[in-house]
Amino acid sequence: MYKNRVAITGYGAICPLGNSVPEIWKSIIEYRLGYAKYTHPNKSVTAKFFGRIEQPINVSKFSKKILKSMPRFGRLGLIAADEAIEMAFGQEPLATLDEFYDPFDRGIIFGTGWGGEDTSIANNNSYIKYGVASPVANLECMPSVGTGLMSINWNLRGYQNTPVAACATGNIAIGDAYEIIRSGRAKMMLAGAAESVLDDYNVWTLDVLGALSKEQNDVEKACCPFSADRSGFVLTEGSAAMVLENMEDAVRRGANILGEITGYANYSDAYDITAPAVDLKGRIMTIEKAIERAQLKNNDIHYINAHGTSTPLNDANETQAIKEVFQEDAKRIPISSTKSYTGHLVSASGIIESIFCLKTMEGDMVPATVNLKTPDEKLDLDFTPNEHRTVKGIENVLNINYGFGGCNSALVLRRYK
Repeated sequence: MYKNRVAITGYGAICPLGNSVPEIWKSIIEYRLGYAKYTHPNKSVTAKFFGRIEQPINVSKFSKKILKSMPRFGRLGLIAADEAIEMAFGQEPLATLDEFYDPFDRGIIFGTGWGGEDTSIANNNSYIKYGVASPVANLECMPSVGTGLMSINWNLRGYQNTPVAACATGNIAIGDAYEIIRSGRAKMMLAGAAESVLDDYNVWTLDVLGALSKEQNDVEKACCPFSADRSGFVLTEGSAAMVLENMEDAVRRGANILGEITGYANYSDAYDITAPAVDLKGRIMTIEKAIERAQLKNNDIHYINAHGTSTPLNDANETQAIKEVFQEDAKRIPISSTKSYTGHLVSASGIIESIFCLKTMEGDMVPATVNLKTPDEKLDLDFTPNEHRTVKGIENVLNINYGFGGCNSALVLRRYK
């Protein structure tokens, strides 16, 4: 059995709600939505609501060496990772990192769903039209380009990986980094994910699947998890990252410990590439094992941040899975979908929602599921509709994420004691 405890010592994020975690959380406190109506230039795209970072993203502090091959998703990742690392190690993080950790004891797991697909298409279009494209086009399309360049930027010479697991990617990045530290294979890990899908063709590929929201006019119906009005998810761009450390090392160096990861599980549906398995077994196993590995019982879970995509199938399937796992406790536990504010950050969802779990414990406040104006009678759990709720004594929280391909992931986070 692995014995190392794993501390969270830093986090960062960027999405349409703000350029940092404090800005984003303030937006949630104020019930702001990170998406709006947008008429897509591709007339064959029927979806009308998207989350887009409209303000210029500031990457001026990073070198040309880092930026020249970095597509937009990776640049968003740099911003989130920089916030997380500075939170953990101060304004001169490399000096602090070198003081406490050998470069080969610190690693990175940074995932994505579509990676640099937008940039790849732009390069392809240029090549077709002019016979030439970016000389680093091959690098810009690699899913691992962000991971590699971040490892260079912060001299992270330990374990490196780039999970690609659609909407479960973020939780898997955290969970795998947690396991790497628990096993003693690293002392510090940067875990994160980033997504930016704006190109006409890429958006169309999601829209034609029927995955995106069908709502055409009302922003409050565009993303309304667990509501009878739900019709699909709102695609959003953004990134989030966390710094994880071996607990003993973090305490020894006097780090500000924000929380602790105590349980993680990842099981597959092996059923369908987009639809969740009707037998619920993959989701049930994932939640049960995450709680078991955290050495907790069901009644020890005080809040659930649900995947809550606002799609008809997921929300119904997820509700039933929670009922099957928690039985009589299912209606007791406050649950919410923070995608109702952010939209769906795809690969970055699990990371940013784990950050929201930490903020929930820190402030004793369960964020509401907004836009839940028309409850679905079949989805009868406590989804904290429309108004935030003060709940004292939140010690253990569960973050659940699922992804295309039948990937199910769950994390248990604990208030640091």
